[in-house]
Amino acid sequence: MSQGRGSALSLVLVTVISLLCLLVLVERANAATYTVGGPGGWTFNTDTWPSGKRFRAGDVLIFNYDSTNHNVVAVDKSGYNSCKTPAGAKVFSSGKDQIKLARGQNYFICNYPGHCASGMKVSINAA
Repeated sequence: MSQGRGSALSLVLVTVISLLCLLVLVERANAATYTVGGPGGWTFNTDTWPSGKRFRAGDVLIFNYDSTNHNVVAVDKSGYNSCKTPAGAKVFSSGKDQIKLARGQNYFICNYPGHCASGMKVSINAA
């Protein structure tokens, strides 16, 4: 009789694990991917690029750029407005960065001198 209980418990465990895996796949299937700046990539004057687009938490931003001349820094609102990198900010520098959006406002800048002030920054609100 205990062997029957063990089999039932195993079946429940396998079902729960399968459902969790399915939920992860559904979340990824619903996530959109956006290339920041469009075909021109992450460059100057991309601050208006998000206009007209609807972003959701979990969507992925792809930042394509020349890594010898640019980077991507995830900043807070203050860092975005002042074009300054706060202590502890995450800096990306691969030239092909993929960043998942968090719910709420997401801010990114290039912190090479003068680049952010020339519009190499983007603010995205993810629902």
